[in-house]
Parts: sequence; structure tokens; C-alpha cells
Amino acid sequence: MRYIYKLPKWPDFYWEQEKLSAKLAHIHQRQGQILGTMQALGFSVQNEALLQNLALDVLKSSEIEGEVLNLAQVRSSIARRLGIPVPNYVKSSRNVDGMVEMILDATQNFNQALTEERLFNWNIALLSGDVKSIYLKMGIWRDDAEGPMQVVSGAIGLDRVHFEAPAAAYLADEMKRFLTWVNQNDNSDLVLKSAIAHLWFVTLHPFDDGNGRIARAITNWLLARNEQSAQRFYSISAQIMRERKIYYQILESTQKGNLDITLYLNWFLDCLMRALDETERTIKTILFKSKFWEQHASTPFNDRERLMLNKLLDGFKGKLTTTKWSKLTHSSQDTALRDINHLIALGILTKDLAGGRSTTYSLML
Repeated sequence: MRYIYKLPKWPDFYWEQEKLSAKLAHIHQRQGQILGTMQALGFSVQNEALLQNLALDVLKSSEIEGEVLNLAQVRSSIARRLGIPVPNYVKSSRNVDGMVEMILDATQNFNQALTEERLFNWNIALLSGDVKSIYLKMGIWRDDAEGPMQVVSGAIGLDRVHFEAPAAAYLADEMKRFLTWVNQNDNSDLVLKSAIAHLWFVTLHPFDDGNGRIARAITNWLLARNEQSAQRFYSISAQIMRERKIYYQILESTQKGNLDITLYLNWFLDCLMRALDETERTIKTILFKSKFWEQHASTPFNDRERLMLNKLLDGFKGKLTTTKWSKLTHSSQDTALRDINHLIALGILTKDLAGGRSTTYSLML
């Protein structure tokens, strides 16, 4: 198979700018609008939006690779590092802290250059909490001692090979060229550059493991540079997760094509626009939550009720029942029912009309 890195003019990517210009202009406009909207809101709302989107990016970037992290641990890990007060801090695991450490370094320190040492530190942070870490080489380029690096997706036994990365012998020179390009202040459109950097890094796949997550961190680093803001109010990783099948398909077809990456860039910009659309819904949810707690600042809720109300306001999945309340608050069914009836009496919850084996409840909106 003749992959793009074997082409004589690699890595001289090219594209049809006229097919992308309108989308790029729209994205820049939307980014500015979202930043402007958030800056006009209260500090607590900004912090909640920042925390929610950073946590989403950490969770979904890991989930793309098949690793499911604990949301409460992720939120607590981010909040501690950024000094954001949250109720019920929980202890986070090393693999959660490593992923958070990398994403925060990429987004909060966006004006710092991307260096070999920085990438090595990200790789170590990512993998040092991994149960497979004793078998992995961390903080160095891969050596292909166990065979060529293949980019795959899917469960073991059902995995699909999308492409094979360049041989390890070429990595030192290839990464030097990549880092020189990505750090250049050459007046390139940084949104476009974030898309190209993602593709280029994934193509090289320079580490034993963690390449996809690091590629998405590099994307975030360049998007933060573009906005000159550490405030992340949207998540490109969450949108890529929603489009994971297409994501792998477009990466595979691009690897097996030529250096014209117009189709890939077109998909990436569409994906980013959908991520920006999604953040508008997130902001509405956060504003609703903020107004709710303002209205009920003096309402006498117990700790269980506050916990469950926050879960409902954040978008509780499925239907609320006394059994779920009991499990999530570590209380008895009787206590759960008393709490729910208290909130019904306050006009905050309502009993759903739909019948079934269990009575369900919803927020009064």
C-alpha cells in the first residue's frame, strides 16, 4: 500500500481554498460570538462552562480510544487544578489525572511552543497510570521492536487496520520537521493549521500508545492559540466521538490518497462547526442551571436533593425513579421517596403521566 508519507512530495499538502473559505469565515465568526457571549456572563457561569467542556473533551478523547473515564473524577481533577470550587470533590485516579494534565497544559499554556520534551511529558502523563504501562515505552519515540505501527479501531479480534505508520527509523527527522512547521508564525489560518496538524501527527503516530489523544490535544492547543484564550467553551473531541466512524473512514481514505487533503479539511471544518452548534445548547443548559440555583438560593434542600438536582440540571440520562435516586444518593427507598415528594411539594419535580412498572419523575421546566 502506497501511503501519503511515501509520496515524493510528502508532506507538501495542498487543498482547494475556495471550497473552504466560506466555512472558515463562518467558524471564526462563531468562535468570536461564543467568546463574546461567555465574557458577558457571570464568573460562575463561565467557570461552569469551562469545567463542563474541558471535562467533556477529556472524557470523549479517551472514549474514542475505548477508555471510559469517571466523570466525577475528571471534573474534580480539573477543578482542583484550576481552583474552581465544586461540591463533593472526589479522589481521581492516575490515568484521569494524566489525561487532565495534558489537556490543561495544551489549552492553558497555548502560547508555549510545542516541543519534543513537551510531547514526551504528555505521553508519560497519559500512560503512567495505564495498566499496560509496564509493557510500553513512554516519553520516547517508538522503536517498532515488536513490528510496524498499525493504526486500528474496534475491539480485539474485531479490530480493523486503517493504515500503517512510517517506520521508526524515520521518526526523529519526521518529528523535527513537524515541530518546526507547527511552531512557525507564518500567518497561517490557525483553524486550518489545527486540522492539518491533527492529520500529520496521526500519520506519523510517533509513540507506542496515546497518539490519538495527543493529536487531539495538539488540535486544542492550536484552536486556543487561534482564539488567544484558555477558556474552552466547546469540545472538538466530543464531536469527533459522535462522528467516530466517519472520523476513522476519512483518516483512512486520506492516508491512502494523494496530498490533496481538501475532502479531509472539509470534513474537519464541518465537524468543528457542529461542535460550535453543540456548545450553544450547553450554554443554554448552564444558564438554566444558574438561574435555577439563584431562584432557590434560600430553599432548604438537603445534600441528597442538591446532588440529584445537579444531576438532573446537567442532563440526567434516562428516567428518574426512586430506585435510581436511592442508588445514587446511597439512601433507602423510603428516604428517596420522601426527598422526591418534598421536591414535588415545592413544585420542582412532577410525576410523569406515562405508566409502567416504576413511577418516574421529571423536572418542572
